[in-house]
Amino acid sequence: MGGRQNGRWWTKLHWQILAGMLLAIPVGLLGGPGTAGALGWLGDVFLRLLKMVVVPLIFFSIVTGVTSIGSLRGVGRIGWKTAAYYLLTSAAAICVGLLMANLVHPGHAGIISTAAVPEQLGRVSPSLGGVLLRLIPENPIEDMIYANDDPRQGPNVLGVIFFAVLLGAAVLALDSERRRRLAGAFESLFAAMMKLTGWVIRLAPLGVFALLAGVVGETGFASFGALGWYLLTVLLALLVHALLTLPLICRLVAGRSPWRLARALGPALATAFSTASSNATLPLTMDCSERRAGISNRVSSFVLPLGATINMDGTALYECVAVLFIAQCYGVELGMGQQLVVMLTALLASIGAAGIPHAGLVMMSIVLGAVGLPLEGIGMILAVDRILDMCRTTVNVWSDSVGAASVARLQGEGTAFPGDRDFGAAGSKP
Repeated sequence: MGGRQNGRWWTKLHWQILAGMLLAIPVGLLGGPGTAGALGWLGDVFLRLLKMVVVPLIFFSIVTGVTSIGSLRGVGRIGWKTAAYYLLTSAAAICVGLLMANLVHPGHAGIISTAAVPEQLGRVSPSLGGVLLRLIPENPIEDMIYANDDPRQGPNVLGVIFFAVLLGAAVLALDSERRRRLAGAFESLFAAMMKLTGWVIRLAPLGVFALLAGVVGETGFASFGALGWYLLTVLLALLVHALLTLPLICRLVAGRSPWRLARALGPALATAFSTASSNATLPLTMDCSERRAGISNRVSSFVLPLGATINMDGTALYECVAVLFIAQCYGVELGMGQQLVVMLTALLASIGAAGIPHAGLVMMSIVLGAVGLPLEGIGMILAVDRILDMCRTTVNVWSDSVGAASVARLQGEGTAFPGDRDFGAAGSKP
């Protein structure tokens, strides 16, 4: 598909999403807290439709991606490149967060007051061993429905991904005839899921409008009051990572223009901001990466679903800033050794965080416990968490997209975008 499409500019999905976001602000302000109740059902319908396609899309896309690589040796090559990228960018994001928190020093006595912690946030989070065990599903079908025998947690996406990778590798190990038949079947199922996903994606402008209007109606601008310095610190750190670190990687490793890649991923980034969910945005991220950025399905179907689960740059960065902020508000200054513990723990916690709204807030209890801070500190940052959740999710999806472009180039694919004259020769059609 070419980069230029027929039709007026207002028929383009990303402009429709932007219009929905702009319209949501005055509607939310005028409607007040009642806006969420009046329009919440519309946003819920959109989210349920996205969640409906996420698990089968992840499963079939990863199996198809693995089988399309052609050999078990190929799986290893793309696997270690993807894992290395995700670990390095998450570590870089954490360093940016720690640096910004130490420079700005947002937490000062009297700036905020301790709030009550909701019961669900005070529960003990899973240990590192528990997170690793989630990789191996006892019942893959059951894990596609919910994790840890708790329907409220949603599907165990880590287990689904692990099983899909193993199943794809097993298909590659079969004889050529069986491998061809099974690979074709999974490819057809994936194509059907992509078609269904496309239908759901067309509803994104309505969903974005309803979700954002509800948030604006409930919070207004009051949430930017007492927590202004904390909010500013996190936003500055996210901007540095999103506008400096990741674009440098995009230019040097992926060999692409960061601006053009961001434009290609525009609909996905806007949806990530409004839904605050990497998993819910995944169908749109894959569609934009393949059709608008020219990244092959072989790479995007492996890298992006994995990134939506374990690559949480924005979440890791936010957890570090939040923990230092809470410590400073309690009058506790964390030394370099303790900040190193925060860094390592935040990296592991971000890997275990689900790609759903407020997941990072729950996982933060692991980081707080690692340095002996009270869990009640989480209650301090609840007022602005939704706003920051939207921002850090956008950074997560942007990092996933740069990762897909980087791995594509490391796999020998071209760097041209659809519509470029050399796309057929230098690019890789999805």
